Amino acid sequence: MIKSASGAVALDAMGGDHAPAATVQGAVDAVRQFGLQVLLVGREAVLRRQLARIGGAPRGLHVVDAPDVVAMDDPPTAPIRTKRNSSMAVAARLVRDGKACAFVTAGNSGAAMIAAKLIIGTIAGVERPALAAPVPGIEKPTRVLDVGANVDCKPHHLEQFGVMGHFYSQAVLGVERPRIGLLSIGEEEGKGDRVTVEAYRLLSDVGFNFIGNVEGRDVYAGTVDVVVCDGFVGNVVLKVSEGLGEMIYGLLRREARRSPTSAVGLLLAKGALMALKRKADYAEYGGAPLLGVQGACLVGHGRSSPKAVKNAVRFAHAYATHGVISDIESKVAELRARQRSEEV
Repeated sequence: MIKSASGAVALDAMGGDHAPAATVQGAVDAVRQFGLQVLLVGREAVLRRQLARIGGAPRGLHVVDAPDVVAMDDPPTAPIRTKRNSSMAVAARLVRDGKACAFVTAGNSGAAMIAAKLIIGTIAGVERPALAAPVPGIEKPTRVLDVGANVDCKPHHLEQFGVMGHFYSQAVLGVERPRIGLLSIGEEEGKGDRVTVEAYRLLSDVGFNFIGNVEGRDVYAGTVDVVVCDGFVGNVVLKVSEGLGEMIYGLLRREARRSPTSAVGLLLAKGALMALKRKADYAEYGGAPLLGVQGACLVGHGRSSPKAVKNAVRFAHAYATHGVISDIESKVAELRARQRSEEV
């Protein structure tokens, strides 16, 4: 179980393409709009200068000095080897030591996963923490996990992804009975490779609302809440989704420039298009939670804006305070006990 922790969110203020300007503004906005406590971790002099530019630090925001920075091109092991005093490593230690309830970064994602796994530690029984990213759907986003933390997975890893996705969707996103689907090449039981076929059997016995295999089109159709897959496939799904959205917006802008009629049509549909853009905007969700570690961790997009940082802090706090970690730990322990009894 996670130690009793402060309700503060530790934010890696030096992580991301637009840090520290975007991270500092996002932290200030999270404190002012949501009433949250934020520990702004980074080079103190730099952060205080940035705060001074935007009117100073509001009550509830505290600066924690960390002299080093994990760069985007640093190796994933940097927070635990060469840059132990980096903003990323210090933020993770604040969670480990019970001084913060959650860790947020828009920095080097590989390093963030190593920091979370080796500094904060994993939930007992969870072998592979997984990134759960939102992908836009017709009614609401679908959570896909894993989207990059684990390229090669065994069937029981996918089973654990389903468990973690279930509890996160239920507690944080308010989905009463999340529909769990296993991504495969066909809906029928038995479709897919050996790992997928065995994972199907395991997920069928978990006791959740497992709806079976789902295909790529189901990710966007609103027929499933959590899609389980390995990190290689999930990352491809995520990047294709991002590219598809950018392509659609690009085509619409091009057509608008080609003829006055198209321009008028787009102007009339502006409201619907803006609603579509909001659904596809990663800034609305802040980032992807890394499920399976002993503390809430949320990894944001490298291009995170102040809005994305603000929402990342909000979702990380919700994750930390809704009992998801203890629920995952209890269910994984139950599944491991069942597995051991079957092996005897």
